[in-house]
Amino acid sequence: MSEFTMTIDGKGVAGAASFGVVNPATGRVFAQAPECSKAQLDDAMEAAQQAFRAWRRDEEKRRQTLRECASALKARAGELAKVLTQEQGKPLARATEEIFGGAVWLEVTAGLQIPIDVLQDNEQGRIEVRRKPYGVVGAITPWNFPLLLAIWKIAPALLAGNTVVLKPSPFTPLTTLKLGEILRDVVPAGVMNIVSGGDELGAWISSHPTVRKVSFTGSVATGKKIAIAAAPDLKRVTLELGGNDAAIVLADVSPKQVAEKLFWGAFSNSGQICSAIKRLYVHEDIYQPIVEELTTIAKSVKMGDGLDPQTQLGPINNKPQLERVVELVDDARKAGAKILTGGQRRQGEGYFYEPTLVTGISDGTRLVDEEQFGPALPILTFRNAEDAIERANATHFGLSGSVWTRDVERGKALASQLECGTGWVNQHLAIVPFAPFGGSKWSGIGYENGPYGLAAFTELQVLNTAKG
Repeated sequence: MSEFTMTIDGKGVAGAASFGVVNPATGRVFAQAPECSKAQLDDAMEAAQQAFRAWRRDEEKRRQTLRECASALKARAGELAKVLTQEQGKPLARATEEIFGGAVWLEVTAGLQIPIDVLQDNEQGRIEVRRKPYGVVGAITPWNFPLLLAIWKIAPALLAGNTVVLKPSPFTPLTTLKLGEILRDVVPAGVMNIVSGGDELGAWISSHPTVRKVSFTGSVATGKKIAIAAAPDLKRVTLELGGNDAAIVLADVSPKQVAEKLFWGAFSNSGQICSAIKRLYVHEDIYQPIVEELTTIAKSVKMGDGLDPQTQLGPINNKPQLERVVELVDDARKAGAKILTGGQRRQGEGYFYEPTLVTGISDGTRLVDEEQFGPALPILTFRNAEDAIERANATHFGLSGSVWTRDVERGKALASQLECGTGWVNQHLAIVPFAPFGGSKWSGIGYENGPYGLAAFTELQVLNTAKG
């Protein structure tokens, strides 16, 4: 494994120290990442502040830079995907999809417009509303989609005219560090800085006086800490936090037709997706057939090292998350729930947990009420749709949810009653770069992606010009 460096002011920089990165398929350290010191973070912030003055001036250059970033990313996709699989655990095919998805997000963002709204233009005067960049954006990204979610922040922040200092999760820093290395020759020095380290580094970024906006994706607990750290300086924040998404399956669907989509809506990336199905509510008339179909799929899925081309499900990314999934499933078992498949760690090395389906479980059980963020799905029954909607909404979370039915209009009406940022009908995890993504309640503040996500990296200025 090659040496990894941070990107500060357009240069590769070694850390003041280093820390080990674990391959979750083996549970062993396979590479070292640089540990950013406070002085090095100050250097990155100073570089971003200085670069902002020129970067904000030329919108067309910013668009072209994003397109060049997309090309550079695609050219090195194979190299990046292997690193991503080794540090995150996902199958190589899914890692490759993430890299190319990042390129698509860059290209789509490059085509977004930064509008000027004219409120008045007459003989008395002209009033325009313009969107201006904040300055330096501090970005902090998670370990489930480390490269894609970095680009969700980098691309709109840069197009809007901001500069960025970004910190990836210490569980998965390598792909993002490699991204910085690849883009050093594309992005002007200081415009995009990537540093790595632990939780203390994230706290330094959140409270750093140079930062005017913090964009964070991760846990609710950490999001609350970031909001507190940002408050004294009145920094703006976008917080994309956890989810406990409910999927509601009505009685009129064909179990065979929807089972595959439901399974992967819950178990893609080994369940480590904030908007994955975390609770499955199935009408009592088709409950047993749905359970049988899902059980057949779960027993057929190949779990293993992501570098094996036959692998469909990789390991859980890190030991603390594995322990959380074990704890929640064990708690459900003690409460009398039935474990249909899985329910245990796989023997041998690595952080593997078998795909787990749980029945005989009710609301109020931790596996239902909390976000498991792993390959374990509680399946509950309901009699009427209104009851299912009420139960789905009885949570602090509000990221997304879905309704499954042959009656699309009824599905839309029910999905619109879900208290969440995205309501899907007959699909789940259908996330696109031009639509806003965000949550209500504890699932976050603000939105990412598309024109709404771009607007989140700008502040308004009114230009009021008198005539005559």
